[in-house]
Amino acid sequence: MSVVEDTKTSGVDRVPSRKLLAAEPLDALSREILAVKKRLNAVILAHNYQVPEIQDIADYVGDSLGLSQQAAKTNADVIVFCGVHFMAETAKILNPGKVVVLPDRDAGCSLEESCPAEKLAALQATNPNFYTITYINCSAAVKALSDVICTSGNAVKIVQAAPKDRDLLFVPDENLGGWVMEQTGRPMTLWKGQCYVHVEWTHAAIHRIRQEHPGAPLVAHPECTKAVRMLADEVCSTEKMVAWCKASAAKAIIIATEAGMLHRLQKECPDKIFIAAPTERCRCNECRFMKMNTLEKVLDCMTNLKPQVDLDPAIIARARLPIQRMLEISARPLENAG
Repeated sequence: MSVVEDTKTSGVDRVPSRKLLAAEPLDALSREILAVKKRLNAVILAHNYQVPEIQDIADYVGDSLGLSQQAAKTNADVIVFCGVHFMAETAKILNPGKVVVLPDRDAGCSLEESCPAEKLAALQATNPNFYTITYINCSAAVKALSDVICTSGNAVKIVQAAPKDRDLLFVPDENLGGWVMEQTGRPMTLWKGQCYVHVEWTHAAIHRIRQEHPGAPLVAHPECTKAVRMLADEVCSTEKMVAWCKASAAKAIIIATEAGMLHRLQKECPDKIFIAAPTERCRCNECRFMKMNTLEKVLDCMTNLKPQVDLDPAIIARARLPIQRMLEISARPLENAG
């Protein structure tokens, strides 16, 4: 896919963006990946934060909830997960009999690292009435200790459905948990974990970009701090960002989430300009873990079927329960969520 820099739009000047041109034939590497995919009966799942060239060859691009739903229903023999390690683990939990590979085994997550299973178990032991709601950005071992999993796209619904007589423990993202408490009014004990990417945005940096583009609304991910969320016109998951931006009448929109999201948004909304919210140190913000995956690594992992995700069957059995509970609650009509 070719791009050209576009720095002007109606009523807005000097807006950094990537405008998509007509699709070009896939390069040789991408064609080889698709040929191997067909031979393996594989499916390629990619998170919204992956590099554009990976998004462009994926069968499905989405947020953690959408990726989980796709993994749960795939008929493929091999799942190629272009994201970070905990996402590939989730696919394996939902498909224990399938081969799950990821391009780079070292593609991790600061949130996952912030919440070791043994420390969570120790906290849970202090209150037998805890009902543990766990953000999907965590290890399989932490999922196995949880009552229900959530994503940023369904966290409010999951909390609303939680038992009223239990003390809610929300792990590991304290910013997402704080936002959910604001939306639901349910008190929760919050684990002190953060996404290192989303906490880089500051109130001052967001205030400056809004002053530079006063006509552009701001959409922020709930992993951002409250100081940033309070400046946003909409706070939502990456998948809901797509719907919000499609519905918005604005021609330019500021996006406060990982910069890979702009490629998806530009493809879905080619008539709009998307501005990457700057941090104090750069004009955009990228996750070093998400960007570890490359087309070369995708081809290599498919050719060699390595690195594979392997999990203890007991962990799979226990971790599958809260994930299934999440998928069941997510499928309910909103009025029945409670």
